[in-house]
Amino acid sequence: MTQSLIFNGTLIDGRGGPPIADGAVLVEEGRIVAAGARASVTARPDATAIDARGGWILPGLIDTHVHLMLEGLNIPRMLTTPFSYNFYKALSHMRRTIDAGITTVRDAGGADLGLKQAQADGLIVGPRMQISVTALSITGGHGDGWMPSGFSLDLFPPYPGMPDNKCDGVEEVRRKVREVLRAGAEVIKVCSTGGVLSPTDHPEFTQFTEEELRVMVQEGAYRRGIKVMAHAQGAEGIKNAVRAGIHSIEHGIYLDDEAIDLMLAHGTFLVPTLLAPLSVLEQAETTGNMPEYGVRKARETIEIHSESIAKAHQAGVAIAMGTDAGVMPHGTNLRELGLMVNVGLSPMEAIVATTRVAAECLGWQDRIGTLERGKLADVVVAATDPLADIRALEKTENIVLVMQEGKVVKNLRP
Repeated sequence: MTQSLIFNGTLIDGRGGPPIADGAVLVEEGRIVAAGARASVTARPDATAIDARGGWILPGLIDTHVHLMLEGLNIPRMLTTPFSYNFYKALSHMRRTIDAGITTVRDAGGADLGLKQAQADGLIVGPRMQISVTALSITGGHGDGWMPSGFSLDLFPPYPGMPDNKCDGVEEVRRKVREVLRAGAEVIKVCSTGGVLSPTDHPEFTQFTEEELRVMVQEGAYRRGIKVMAHAQGAEGIKNAVRAGIHSIEHGIYLDDEAIDLMLAHGTFLVPTLLAPLSVLEQAETTGNMPEYGVRKARETIEIHSESIAKAHQAGVAIAMGTDAGVMPHGTNLRELGLMVNVGLSPMEAIVATTRVAAECLGWQDRIGTLERGKLADVVVAATDPLADIRALEKTENIVLVMQEGKVVKNLRP
């Protein structure tokens, strides 16, 4: 059994405690054998030595809301791109994601079971995936690409392995959830409100009844506790989702005090995706590709979004890092950490949000998220101190080493 020893760095284990100077991580057969002060970690003489060169050793980072099959919303290009071409583009999205230090993602729609298996089997390099397959939508809701022209531009068009995502009424919802689970979903994704980038609704529009949402939670529970994540931006849709027992609220733009109290009472996770509306505005300015309705709604929501997340954080809601990558370029995920710090999280809280708390949100805290004995050996080495400058992590050249399950997949210091 081969061993690898990562040493000569300051260790942040993901649990939120003080950094450990002169830290080390010992890896064997893809798992962590020991992590802590170098003096307490004993490697065999034949262990492969990986010198962190004074850098910062962190757990592999986690993004709990991405769309690996998408990037940008260039409608003319989408209309003229052959269907299979998108799978080849996804290879670059995945490579850029892991190069940014993101070793695990929760895909919130678009990645199917084949993409997940190809990564797991080592056919392609990319983050480990927890997949939702598609995002359930009411007719005319966020997830229905029908345009006033009568043409439909669905982000996740149905094909073998990708069920149609639209459903209305309790029994139709029940059947659709079962279809998505049959297709390999490990988490159920639902749109309980409208959204910024949907053509016929608004983020404050409430979608699906509480009864329909409860059926989704119930059906997931029948499958060994599969959870539900809700695209939820308006206050009433957020509250319906939380009361129904949904596990995580994605975006949370219009949180009110009642919604926050409900989230605290139910232990609901919040995935802010602060980067998403900002990226819509940035891309509209730089490329002109964003649709007018998306730009208008992004401008309406961007300030209240930050205020809502700040209020939720102050109240103690569990915040897991997620970006909506795919709206913005893949590989820029860690810009989210600086935005989280801007609304009140400390740099350490932002790191914990993308390590331990993110792993808990995925339900994978027994295997990833912290540098502890027995966990999968997902390890990142940063060249700079993220506690002194969290935004330095945005530059992928500062992510100098990425190890995933004991295998080095990026090394800028050979």
